[in-house]
Amino acid sequence: MLKDHGRYDYVPITRRADYTWPGGARLAVYIGLNLEHFAFGEGLGAELAPGGPQPDVLNYAWRDYGNRVGAWRMRDMFDALDMPVSVLANAAMYDYAPELMAAFRARGDEVAGHGRTNSERQSILDETAEAALIAEATDAITRAEGVAPQGWLSPWIAESRVTPDLLAEAGYGYTLNWCMDDQPVWMRTRTGRILSIPYPQEVNDIPSIVARKDGAGYFADMIIDNFDEMLEQSRSQPLVMGIALHPYLVGQPYRLRHLRRALAHITARRDDIWLTAAGKIHTYCRDQIADLIP
Repeated sequence: MLKDHGRYDYVPITRRADYTWPGGARLAVYIGLNLEHFAFGEGLGAELAPGGPQPDVLNYAWRDYGNRVGAWRMRDMFDALDMPVSVLANAAMYDYAPELMAAFRARGDEVAGHGRTNSERQSILDETAEAALIAEATDAITRAEGVAPQGWLSPWIAESRVTPDLLAEAGYGYTLNWCMDDQPVWMRTRTGRILSIPYPQEVNDIPSIVARKDGAGYFADMIIDNFDEMLEQSRSQPLVMGIALHPYLVGQPYRLRHLRRALAHITARRDDIWLTAAGKIHTYCRDQIADLIP
């Protein structure tokens, strides 16, 4: 027998209970906005060009553009489109760019945990060290926002074998780490359960733009096509569409112009969808339809 994670059972999407989202919507759409800070001269990080010897000024500065410029332009775009976002924040952002975090707080946006920094992976830590990482990031968000985060996305989506257990024990209600479905799914942990909310690895600018080298227009068209197809599919069953964005990528002016086109296409159908945040999806699933979730 193959090894199995034991976190959830196989239930095909054709064999699920039916339900609706608030207002009778069938498709929930949310933005996952990654606000990340990186160590200078060491650690992990996406690369604009193949990294050279440290300090790798080119790639560090490219990523820093997102916090200094890109995220601010994106905030203005979200305001103009009247779009909520789920901010997926490295705890290091509160020390590095407190004004940026305050700007999204002023919008009333949810902040979810996203580790300490994307210069590290939690999956290589032992259980005690990983629990400490989660606690440190959680405490930083709670102090700044006045409320504990409901959800978690691991830096680089890296998990150890006990990450879901540690998240549940730290009080988290949902995880974005698992991309196996188009609906929320309950996952088993050693102290109960945690909700897996779909977080995309296709409609995600890092795999698209960094890994596959897709152009700005192509990525925008991908968002539009995914939305149109999922809206059609949702006639028969409720679905969740996430859009994963990083300001150092799509905050670049020529990409932002195409992204605005794609998001305007979605907001033009706001009466037909639930345009929301990941945390609100979790709360609705927990409080209203918990028994209908596989």
